[in-house]
Amino acid sequence: MQDWGAVDAAEPGADPGAGPDGQPHGHRPQALLFSFFGGVVRGRDLPPVPSAVFIRLLSGLGVAEAAARATLARMTRRGLLERTQVGRAAHYRLTPDAEALVRKASLRVASPAPFEHPDGEWTLLSYSVPESRRDLRHRVRATLTWAGFGGLRDGVWIAPGTVDVAAVLNDAGLDEVTGLAEWFAASPMPDVRVQAFIRRAWPVDQIRERHGEFIRTWWAGPGAGDPLGRITLLGADWLRVLRADPGLPARHLSADWPAAQSAAVYRRCYSDLLPAADRALDLELGSSMTSPTP
Repeated sequence: MQDWGAVDAAEPGADPGAGPDGQPHGHRPQALLFSFFGGVVRGRDLPPVPSAVFIRLLSGLGVAEAAARATLARMTRRGLLERTQVGRAAHYRLTPDAEALVRKASLRVASPAPFEHPDGEWTLLSYSVPESRRDLRHRVRATLTWAGFGGLRDGVWIAPGTVDVAAVLNDAGLDEVTGLAEWFAASPMPDVRVQAFIRRAWPVDQIRERHGEFIRTWWAGPGAGDPLGRITLLGADWLRVLRADPGLPARHLSADWPAAQSAAVYRRCYSDLLPAADRALDLELGSSMTSPTP
């Protein structure tokens, strides 16, 4: 199985589009589709979704039809989507592996406190992957970043809380890396400057700005427009924040650290959007069944 960090990385050949307000949102079509599945489709007993629904959704988010179709085809080739044909219309659903990946990510997305870990607990990880295995190195780094790790120095990573590293690597299909790594539960000794190593391992100022961008964008509420488009964009924006912030301990940061505020904004906007998004999806599915698009 692939990991969320790897599959949600920017896919080649597809430009990010613009949001419903016309402003660039910087999300690739694949990231938007995963947000759509995780935010609206997952948990509902729905049939495969016609391609017309995806094309209309992505079009409203500034993605051209050709790019939308190319993304659906690419995700199918990568084993992320299953394609079935009903008459002239192509229908898609997540593969079991992709469904499991979205289900796991959704636990973090929906958590009321996604940035909190037991105080004083850390996980140290050391690994070595040959320089010649660049693709593997990229996958390992993407996986560790999504799991909350930051790099202290070459080959040495640290994450807040206690991370089940074996499960993280195995779930990502990186079993071979397990034999190239060692990891330990750790706690800092009294003279360790925790604030200093946090800033060495993570770009704290950039993480703060990522929270700030999210809060500024969504503070006033989900806004008007297509609820499916808005909830998809909300989820993609929130996943970007979750990827940036591993849950740095608040007591080692400034008093106005914005993580709790951005989590509250996400929960409020998602709750406001979900009922209308569910209704809109039901209408989309009904209309797509009567007007097939190949």
